[in-house]
Amino acid sequence: MTAKKSSVKSTNATSKKSGGFTAEERAAMKERAKEARGKGDGEEEVLAKIAEMKDPGDRAMAKKLHAIMKENAPDLLPKTWYGMPAYAKDGKVVCFFTPAAKFKSRYATLGFNDDANLDEGAMWPTSYALTKLTATEEAKIVKLVKKAAS
Repeated sequence: MTAKKSSVKSTNATSKKSGGFTAEERAAMKERAKEARGKGDGEEEVLAKIAEMKDPGDRAMAKKLHAIMKENAPDLLPKTWYGMPAYAKDGKVVCFFTPAAKFKSRYATLGFNDDANLDEGAMWPTSYALTKLTATEEAKIVKLVKKAAS
């Protein structure tokens, strides 16, 4: 007696590659490649990226963070990084702003790379979730930015 063999149809869930990049991640990588080739004005590029932000909350936070950076960390130069506003010292990104809408996240993020001078013991935060900027958050950010840029 022979057993009947059935064919197994592929479903969308099983045919997708696991661990692949989202459309938003691929777009960010393309922007980074474009940034690496360009030699544009960092200030203009950052302001243009902020102006492009569709979410008014993201745009307002990015504008305020840009003002905080310029006032409290003048040694950090504005530039774009993966299509996001960022601030660099000696060509290396120290901190960056990720708008919530960029990766369809619940909150925006203020992040710091390893060139930020934030070391504190054996463990410290390198990114902060932002839902809005009040005077309290702004004061904390000013301290972080000054320390990161030092």
